[in-house]
Amino acid sequence: MNILVLHGPNLHLLGKRQPEIYGHLTLQDINTMLDQFVGASPHDVVLKILQSNHEGEIVSIIGNHIDWADGILINPAAYTHTSVAIRDALSTVAVPVVEVHLSNIYAREEFRHHSYISGIAEGVVSGFGAYSYILALQAMIHILGPVTNENLDS
Repeated sequence: MNILVLHGPNLHLLGKRQPEIYGHLTLQDINTMLDQFVGASPHDVVLKILQSNHEGEIVSIIGNHIDWADGILINPAAYTHTSVAIRDALSTVAVPVVEVHLSNIYAREEFRHHSYISGIAEGVVSGFGAYSYILALQAMIHILGPVTNENLDS
């Protein structure tokens, strides 16, 4: 299964940006965690991990992977609350989407409580720091693969 992992704006600043909210791990640390999880998984998973600060580029990345990705794990970051364009692109690819956030967006400012992505996502994982990505990846593997005890344990 091919899973596109998309990190949105400002996530390249992780480790330096508001560590009291986002933690001390860098984006590279999170990407390494994802790669290690896949490497230890019994499932045949290929990750393509990309980051962009630009809405149009994120839309293009999604469109360019329409025939490659079996699923998309996305942290749209600030675009969660503003981007109809990213929502439309994700709807167009017609593959499962899991939305992920490091912080609990519902425990933060009111404007962060609305997501344009959640309505088209299979699910949302939010508030577990870097571990949110692992939980989201586990969910995606479960969605894409047959439901077995192995899927639940990995």
